[in-house]
Parts: sequence; structure tokens; C-alpha cells
Amino acid sequence: MYTLVGQPGSVVKLYNGILEKTFLFRRKRQNKARSSSCEPQGISYVTSFLTTTSHLKLLLHATTITVFNPLHMSTLVNRVAASGLITFKLEDYWPTAAFASFDLKDYLFMELILKEKDFRTALKEHDFTQYADKVLLVFCSADAIIPAWAYMLVAQAAAPYAVDIYQGEEADYLRDHFRTVVAGLDEAEYADKRVVIKGCGEKDVPASAYLDITAKLQPVAKSIMYGEPCSTVPVFKKAVVRK
Repeated sequence: MYTLVGQPGSVVKLYNGILEKTFLFRRKRQNKARSSSCEPQGISYVTSFLTTTSHLKLLLHATTITVFNPLHMSTLVNRVAASGLITFKLEDYWPTAAFASFDLKDYLFMELILKEKDFRTALKEHDFTQYADKVLLVFCSADAIIPAWAYMLVAQAAAPYAVDIYQGEEADYLRDHFRTVVAGLDEAEYADKRVVIKGCGEKDVPASAYLDITAKLQPVAKSIMYGEPCSTVPVFKKAVVRK
């Protein structure tokens, strides 16, 4: 149950867990004949409605919202949606496949060197099917010199199963992944637009991704901001050319 409560002309908040939006809720109180069934003076009117989470998201992105109650009908205007802002959420491009790790440290002789014969035998005995539909991260956590052929042998063994094989750890993979995502964006879609890069999501998007997308959009965007449409940090604003 979501409830809008407030006096005429007051600011009303719509809550859904951590999701909150503020609208201006205006109301004219109706004159009613005094009777035993009349509402006592001074009591605020309450408008309630049932909705799902998906419906609530639609509400918050709508430009105009019409709310009904037994006494009157009011229109709430979502000024954020009407402002023409484009919201870009890097988190939406998070890799869909799970990560798995292959640490070469476990195959080193005395944690110093890699013996080719022993390593080939170990790879034959290793169950690579466990990496099916996953991103396999191949690295060495020990301070040792790993020959290039070691990574090649792991790749050929894992290739039939893993959706991607990467030399490095998760942080390295995410940095390169988001750089590829940003590089593939069509700048024309953001030409002369006011863009908000959303942050503080559920995923730990690397800081490098915010650097990359700012550098990508600055030459074409009208302005770039960070945060939420209702509360942003200005990053860039194109200078106005006066004729």
C-alpha cells in the first residue's frame, strides 16, 4: 500500500523501501454540510492506492500522474521526467556471466617455477567443465615469472566451456569490459543532450568506467551530471556561444 498524505499545497513523499520521490500535491478542500457523518475539521485527506514495484517505477518515470480519491481528482507533475534529462546507468551493462578463477600459483614447483610436463599432466586431470557458461579469470597470485605458453595451454583447455577467458583478476576484467562498453556507444544519441550518469548502485562499477564515459560524451553532450535526476553533481556544461 502506498499512501499520499498532506495538507493543501503541501509536499508529499511516495515511499517504496529506499525508493523515494517527492511531488507537489495540491488539494482544495470541499465544503461539506455539517452532520454527524461529516469528517472532523482539521483532518488531512488521504489518498491511497495499491501497486506493484514495476507499477511504481512506471509512476516515477511518467511525466504526469493522475490520482483519484473519493473527494476529488488531482494531477501530479513529475518535473524530473519532463526535464528532458537522459539517464545512463553503467550498472545495466554489468557482465551477465558469473566469474571463476584459475590461479597458476597452485601449479608452481615450490611456488617459484612452472614445469611444463607436470603442468600439462595437471591440466589433463583438471575438470574444466566447471567453468561452463562462466568468465574464467586466469592469473598467478604468487610473485613468479609465468611463461606465455602456460596461459595458452589453459585457454585451449577451457575454451570449449567458458564464455570468456581473461588474463587477469576480476577488477582488471571489469575495467576492460566497461571500456569496451563505452567505446561501443553511439555518441550521436547524446548530441546536445543533458546526461545524468547514475551512481551508487548495487554493483561496484569501477571508477575507470565513469572516467571513460565522461571523456566519450563530453565532445557531444550539452551537459553531464553524476547522481540521480533529483540530486546531481555537475560535471560538465557546454559553453554558450553568443552571437
